[in-house]
Parts: sequence; structure tokens; C-alpha cells
Amino acid sequence: MRRERIDNRWQPWRWSLADIVPHEAGFGAAPRLLLKDDREERWLHPGFKVELFTDDGEGYYLNASTAQPCFWVVWRMEEEALLAEEPVAIPQIVTLSYHDAGRWLDAQETVEQVPAPPQIVQWLQEFVGQHYVPEVKRRQRPQSFKPLTDRFGNPARVSTEKKTGGGQHG
Repeated sequence: MRRERIDNRWQPWRWSLADIVPHEAGFGAAPRLLLKDDREERWLHPGFKVELFTDDGEGYYLNASTAQPCFWVVWRMEEEALLAEEPVAIPQIVTLSYHDAGRWLDAQETVEQVPAPPQIVQWLQEFVGQHYVPEVKRRQRPQSFKPLTDRFGNPARVSTEKKTGGGQHG
């Protein structure tokens, strides 16, 4: 995660997703500060596992079939400062599923994306090729053949007769 200084008198800092890197043993298990100067901070949050599930094949297909497949990361700010003097942005979930990202966005969470490297894209495409089966599209009956109903579901009555009476001017 990256904390960068911005030119704003009400909010001098902004958090954003910097990158996703493959895990290495030297990273350890706890978040740690990698860089800190007047312009930015960079934090490493190790230990995230990206798993693919066969029941979300369409979500992976939608990601893999784009021009630039990506990782999505859901992150939240600490409630109180535990890792540093001020609260730090903490990643919660890393996913390759378009559907997962959409659900988190619908829940008003902070979701950011970074491009997936070629070896991850290949892994994702192989998984999609093995496990994704598109749903068979069924013919949808034209809307004009549906019976008309009122807002309570009762049959609606339509008349083309001209109404008479009321304020005739002569």
C-alpha cells in the first residue's frame, strides 16, 4: 500500500494500492513499513492467498477476457493506529474474480485494481478453459406477448373507446 502526499489543505495524504508482488519467505507474516519520507510511505502486507473456485468461473472468465486482466484488492483503514502513529490502509482481500470485486463495490468498500502479470493471466485463462461452462442462452419470449397486468398482478383492461361527458363546450 502507498501513502502519498497530495496538495489538499483538508487531507494532506491519500492511500492507494501500489502493487501486488509474489510472496517470498523473506517478507515474513506481519505488515511492515518499507519506505518513509516527506512525500510517501510504502507498506508491505504479506500472506495473501489468491484462490480460484470452480463455482465462480464466470467471474474469472469476465476478468480473463478483458484487454488487461487484473487483481482487485479490497482495503480498509485501521479503526485506530496499531501499526504506526496514524491509521494505515490494510488490504482485506485479493481476488481475480470480476463478480467478487463487483459485490465489494456494491457494498461501498474501497476496491482498487492493478494489472495481473502474464504468468497469472495464463494461469487464470487455463483455469477458465478447464472449469468455465457458459450458461445456455434461452430464447426469451417477446415482451409484446406478455399479458398486461396492473401493479397488483391483476389482468389490466385496455380500451380504445373515446370517453364522453364532462365539460363540453359548444
